[in-house]
Amino acid sequence: MSTTIESPNYAYPARSKGRRGPNLEKAGWIFMRASGVVLVVLIFGHLAYNLLWTPGGIRAIDFGFVGGKLADPFWQWWDVTMLWLAILHGSNGMRTIVNDYVHKPKIRTVAIGAIGVAAAVLIILGTLITFTFDPCPTAADPALLPEFCASL
Repeated sequence: MSTTIESPNYAYPARSKGRRGPNLEKAGWIFMRASGVVLVVLIFGHLAYNLLWTPGGIRAIDFGFVGGKLADPFWQWWDVTMLWLAILHGSNGMRTIVNDYVHKPKIRTVAIGAIGVAAAVLIILGTLITFTFDPCPTAADPALLPEFCASL
C-alpha cells in the first residue's frame, strides 16, 4: 500500500529549470549563513572588549567610555559593521518569514516593503549617529556636559 503526499502550497514554487537570472533566494540563504558567522565574531569581540579587557568590567561602561570608544575609527567601523550585518540579517529573516506565511501578493509586497524601509532607516540613522557622535560639542552649555569634557 502506497500513500501519496501532496506538495505543500508554498508562496513561491521551486525554481524551474528554464528560469534565467540570479537566484536571489539562494543568495539570501548564503548571506544568512555567512553573516551569522561574522556576527558571532563581531558580537563576541564587542562583549570581550567591553566586559573582559576593559579595566573595571561592566562598571566602567558609562557615557565617557562609550564616547571614548566611538572616537576611535577602528571601533566606529567595528560597530557599524555589526549594526549593518545585524539589521540586514534580521530583515532578511523577516523577509523569509513573510514569503513563507503571507500568501496574498499585495499584503506580501507591502510587508516586504515595510521591512525594507525600516531596515534602511535604521541603517542610515545608526551609521549617522556612529560617525557624528561628539560627547563634547563646542556650542553646548558647560553645565550640561560630562565631567571629562572640561579637561579637553
